[in-house]
Amino acid sequence: MNPDEAQPDSSTQEDGLTHSQRIEKLFLEHNGALLRFLTARTGSAQDARDVAQEAYVKLLSLDQPETVGYLRAYLYSTASNLVKNRLKHHHRRERADPLLFFDFQEDQGGPSPESASAASQRLAIVAAAIDELPPICRRAFVMRKFDGLDLEHIAARLNLNVRSIKRYMARAMEHLDRRLTEAAAPKKDVK
Repeated sequence: MNPDEAQPDSSTQEDGLTHSQRIEKLFLEHNGALLRFLTARTGSAQDARDVAQEAYVKLLSLDQPETVGYLRAYLYSTASNLVKNRLKHHHRRERADPLLFFDFQEDQGGPSPESASAASQRLAIVAAAIDELPPICRRAFVMRKFDGLDLEHIAARLNLNVRSIKRYMARAMEHLDRRLTEAAAPKKDVK
């Protein structure tokens, strides 16, 4: 059964329950399903628990709880909106993060020749590492990091699901990190 379908909750049909008792009953009957639903949306069990807790708090803090006849549908709707808000916030924050390939501060009048050279070397390593990625992984990475597309748009463009895009992004980031770590490691002298 789709959680968004508006069907009366058993808790709305029982007289004599307080609002907090109705929420408690809703929690006991549907929390597992809600967590599975949110884990699928967020990709993280911890984020799912956080969103679920926030949704229950919102339900408990309703000014006029009697106006909500379908608590289960309202809970899922609230939780879905919280997930969307978190994803928007995360996406905005991610796009605002500076690229960390460079060691200099702009307010210092630009890079020193040494830091400019080091940044250029790191940039070459990153470019080479991106070129080493499998084509579909590379396309997903470029769309995300350079074009600023969200996971859903990338998935649609590549005709894949969001979970696959997340795996490609993780693979790409691990590969880039490995290449940068290898390049930073001191070279052993071969005798």
